[in-house]
Amino acid sequence: MKKALLILIVHFAFSMMYDLSAQNKHEMRAAWVATVANIDWPKRGCFDTDSQKMQMIEILDSLKALNFNAIVFQIRPTADALYQSDLEPWSLFLTGKQGVAPTPFYDPLAFTIAEAHRRQIEVHVWLNPYRVLNVDNLSLLSENHLYNKKPELFVKYGKQYYFNPGLDKTRKFLNKVVADVVTRYDVDAIHFDDYFYPYRVVGEEFPDDQTFEQYPRGFKNKDDWRRNNVNLIIQELNKTIKKIKPWVEFGISPFGVWRNAAVDSTGSKTTAGITNYDDLYADTRLWIQQGWIDYILPQLYWEIGKRAADYQLLAHWWANEVKGTNCKLYIGLAPYRLEKASPKTPWGQGNEISRQMQLNRTIPEITGECFYSTQPLLRNPRNVCDSIRIFYQ
Repeated sequence: MKKALLILIVHFAFSMMYDLSAQNKHEMRAAWVATVANIDWPKRGCFDTDSQKMQMIEILDSLKALNFNAIVFQIRPTADALYQSDLEPWSLFLTGKQGVAPTPFYDPLAFTIAEAHRRQIEVHVWLNPYRVLNVDNLSLLSENHLYNKKPELFVKYGKQYYFNPGLDKTRKFLNKVVADVVTRYDVDAIHFDDYFYPYRVVGEEFPDDQTFEQYPRGFKNKDDWRRNNVNLIIQELNKTIKKIKPWVEFGISPFGVWRNAAVDSTGSKTTAGITNYDDLYADTRLWIQQGWIDYILPQLYWEIGKRAADYQLLAHWWANEVKGTNCKLYIGLAPYRLEKASPKTPWGQGNEISRQMQLNRTIPEITGECFYSTQPLLRNPRNVCDSIRIFYQ
């Protein structure tokens, strides 16, 4: 009897170890590596190839030491390329001048993939679909930029420039860019963030009246038409990716609120001033339900208990969104908010990130996190890295 009981205990212990190992294997433990404005990499003003390589290796080694298993690497911040491309020019943020190749020459994406995979770290490549310039200065664009060849594809809104989402030629070009990356590089996923239609500029309407009149595609309501423009590119990109390499995932990291319940009873009980559905024209619910994306990674950059957008409430809301679907749920966390946080705020009291990770582990649908962004994380504000290392043992 005792022998049988001992066998059962040992069997149970090994089963628990196996389950934990399997969970860890599939748990997303990632950080965004933002290149726009040189937020994370390469360091601003650093255009030396060897220095850039060393900086990336330092990032990967530091994340590996924290038991991370993925990075979300921004390779197309402003309709440019941090990789060798025949479609778009080399990025200003890489060499200091758009269209100029690194010297000595190397391909940052190929280098990063090789170094990351050597460390068992996945590379999710992050592209911004519509943004062309984040400043009002067209002289920064290289002569061979598509804007200078086909300016009719673009619009200016506020002080920034964008592809016109309502044009079929925009979708065709974006599909071509993504297909090129998936075909030529050993990427693990294609990743978009929250920048679809741009965040609203006060007192200014996005300039697509003429496009709507010319190409309504049966829509009479412009908001519905705009959402359909984004729906089409998400659906098409899913097909493009899976046709080339079915194992490459397609993930979206949207703004943290789909819709407020005051507008739609099925939305979250939040009072966010911006929402995906009504402002950015991103119907993430539809994408999940239709199986167009492999994972959703909402940016929940608020604290637990925040009145307008409570982290805990939203974590459960998004969990309910993916329940019964094949879409995985990861959560975007904000270690940058720990830096210089006032002691009077939740971010300046204890470790808010640790509280959020503890909460995530009580919600079965949440299978990982991604941290925005790498440099604030690795500066270890409020010893957040120590907490993460414990969670990711």
